[in-house]
Amino acid sequence: MLRYTAQRLLLVIPTLIAVAILVFFLVRVLPGDPVEVKLIGEFGDVNPELIYKERKRLGLEDPLHIQFVNFMVGLPQGDMGISLVTERPLTEEIGARITISIELAFFATLLSVIIAFPLGTAAALYRGTWFDYVIRIITIGGLAVPSFWFGMLIIMALLATVGKLPSLDTAGLFEDPMANLYTLFWPALSVGYRYSSVIARMLRSSILEVLAEDYIRTARAKGLYERIVIVKHGMRNALLPTVTVVGLEFAFLIGGLVVTEQVFNINGIGKMFVEAVQFNDMTMLQGLVLIVATSFVLINLLVDLLYAALDPRIRYQA
Repeated sequence: MLRYTAQRLLLVIPTLIAVAILVFFLVRVLPGDPVEVKLIGEFGDVNPELIYKERKRLGLEDPLHIQFVNFMVGLPQGDMGISLVTERPLTEEIGARITISIELAFFATLLSVIIAFPLGTAAALYRGTWFDYVIRIITIGGLAVPSFWFGMLIIMALLATVGKLPSLDTAGLFEDPMANLYTLFWPALSVGYRYSSVIARMLRSSILEVLAEDYIRTARAKGLYERIVIVKHGMRNALLPTVTVVGLEFAFLIGGLVVTEQVFNINGIGKMFVEAVQFNDMTMLQGLVLIVATSFVLINLLVDLLYAALDPRIRYQA
């Protein structure tokens, strides 16, 4: 297991370097001048000389290879540059808002797993019965209903029943846990319902495929209890593709909650993406894309390690 873990960790380093290089150059292909957008928004019409001086001050007139070297040297030190709009370090700007997005992604993933595992397992074990068809309807509904629209339905339901919406000011998890959970529960539910449908359908298919294998028939022929056959021999192997889906969905949710954060007015990095595009803040967009891409790489590493824990054959073959 240690050798397998070391191999995967060593693969992460060149992957992260490649991601940083790709993000740096792709962001600079985007059209528009962020300095021009900023100055016109502040002063109206501005002359080209002032734009040039501002670009010079922010280092945007440096040759591209100089900017690239400064960017790559700063990353290991935790320096991603400064925002072209606020001129504050990106680590401070993003750090102040990424916590709420990670919490929301975690709660949404947790809710989706809590909903999906019983539904997916029950649908597989009672295949072809009315219970299976009811679960199919529920999961198809989750796939068909957009998360933001379901979120608006939740908001209208809260207004009709409770008469008020959750507080727009999100309290910290350690400051006021109950207020924090109550505020994040509803957007997490609107997103988690959809992803629970994806996970449930994947889990159902995986369990059905595993239960048709020869070793399951052998275990039953040996007289093992059905519960042992399903839990010990079936579920462990059926979890492999499901773990992949859960991990990738969590990584996607960290930066993919743009519309949901807008609907529930949550000040996370989803809204930050919108603001960065709106003001053409190139360095902010670069930092946000890099963080989301890095989260995909690291979560993929975690999924690989979980694979090895669930199926020892993977680490032996590595």
